[in-house]
Amino acid sequence: MNKLLSRRQFGGLLAAGLAARPALAGSLAMPQEAPILTISGRITVRNDGDMARFDRPMLEALGTRSFVTRTPWYKGLVRFDGVPMHTLLGAVGASGERVVALALNDYSTEIPTADFERYDVLLALKRDGEYMPVRDKGPLFIVYPFDSSPELQAQKFYNRSAWQLAQLVVG
Repeated sequence: MNKLLSRRQFGGLLAAGLAARPALAGSLAMPQEAPILTISGRITVRNDGDMARFDRPMLEALGTRSFVTRTPWYKGLVRFDGVPMHTLLGAVGASGERVVALALNDYSTEIPTADFERYDVLLALKRDGEYMPVRDKGPLFIVYPFDSSPELQAQKFYNRSAWQLAQLVVG
């Protein structure tokens, strides 16, 4: 039997739905596999206290792109597949002007977030179609499309490319 809701019932349901909405907007699924990336700092979307943790499937679900470029670390052209950094930061509601990237090998570098949109920087998960192991700059590698502009073929951009990435701190 169909029943129409009274104005009071409808108003109560509407208010409850609106009250629940902000909590849903700031949530992120929990990793189902071992996390490979932690993001903290000025973010609004989290899944573990004040942090956002991602496993590989979660990162890939954000959408991947690829580019081919030369790098100082490999011979010839290399294809990288991964998540655009601006997409990743958007997924966690990042609001900072810089990111500190911390690697498993204790390397750290500071990257202006403006770089991510301006240069289409990738958080690479694959090199030449294969997931990157830790012993070969994996599992994650922040990489610029160096061949896309002579400006990017400079030491400051090579220094911003962090391999064995484990953590991002947005500031």
